[in-house]
Amino acid sequence: MSNFDQNQINNHQINSRLWSNVVKNLNPYTPGEQPKHADLCKLNTNENPFAPSPKVVEAITQALSNQANDLRLYPAPESDALRETLADVYQLDKNQIFVGNGSDEVLAHIFACFFVKNLPILTPDIGYSFYPVYANTFGVNLQKIALKQDFSLDINDYNQPNSGIIFANPNAPTGILLSLEKIKQLLKNNQNSVVVVDEAYIDFAENPSSAIGLIHEFDNLIVSQTFSKSRSLAGLRVGMAFANPSLIEALNRYKNSFNSYPLDRLAQVGATASLQDHAYFQDCCKQVIALRQDLVKNLMMLGFHVLPSQANFVFAKPPSYCGETKQLFERLRNQGVITRHFDSAKITDYLRITVGTQAQNQRLINALQEILNNP
Repeated sequence: MSNFDQNQINNHQINSRLWSNVVKNLNPYTPGEQPKHADLCKLNTNENPFAPSPKVVEAITQALSNQANDLRLYPAPESDALRETLADVYQLDKNQIFVGNGSDEVLAHIFACFFVKNLPILTPDIGYSFYPVYANTFGVNLQKIALKQDFSLDINDYNQPNSGIIFANPNAPTGILLSLEKIKQLLKNNQNSVVVVDEAYIDFAENPSSAIGLIHEFDNLIVSQTFSKSRSLAGLRVGMAFANPSLIEALNRYKNSFNSYPLDRLAQVGATASLQDHAYFQDCCKQVIALRQDLVKNLMMLGFHVLPSQANFVFAKPPSYCGETKQLFERLRNQGVITRHFDSAKITDYLRITVGTQAQNQRLINALQEILNNP
């Protein structure tokens, strides 16, 4: 690249005259910061503080050692071995499971398959910030439904015929969980609408609460999950959807019109190995839950208001005497602790804080104590 071209990019002087109108009108998702400094305490992107199962590394290493020549070949297009293992774990048929490059790609396919109908798609006004991006990308009419004052979701606000519904459970960024009983009632009230329950964080709930078991009863339900959070595999990019075979077939039709080989060989091997180490998975989830409970206790002792999270993060409002939350966010960063702050007016007073290791959580608390003692 010439110096002239590099200077143009550095100065954001991008010539967009050859762009399509679709690209010009996109408003891309802004992911959490991925810092390059190792000494930073990274509590901003909800990654698991623990390493993946040793069996994952072993399986990938073995695949590279024994089958390195196979890397010249395309991977299994339908990820059959992975889907069969998922079927065993979740007691489903393989044709009730779809996999893709992280749950973000799976959710994008869901928008394209079921929501591009000029019909309203209902979602909480405080929720996963990728949903509006998908809606803008695919030209979907997304309608945001206000959460209640306590940030919980009222299912009665979603009784609109001929509309789609999507929400994260536990919600992001609040961490609040909607009970299975309420999800079931929501499905009963909207049997002609596709209802998507995004369960990226469900494994961190204190009691089993996945909606996957409801897909046998409701043919309009899609449950999405990911290997990025509870299975510590954000770097492999593996996500999945569970639904009745008709909805899964629609997703496969779209996938095979878009990218027929979504998961590479190593991602399939690693994800499959992760599923086969159930004891390690359960232990990690239990440890994260215990760390979350301890973090909440320590934050509340500092005067924070903390929402009742069932995820691997907490949503916390600092005490009023410490000033604006955005300034607290910046002061924490200056001390090497990165959290997440959102500019949306309704939640600008809150920080989303990933549950880290005990040492990371303590570093956060120490930094907060120093800041709060020196307002």
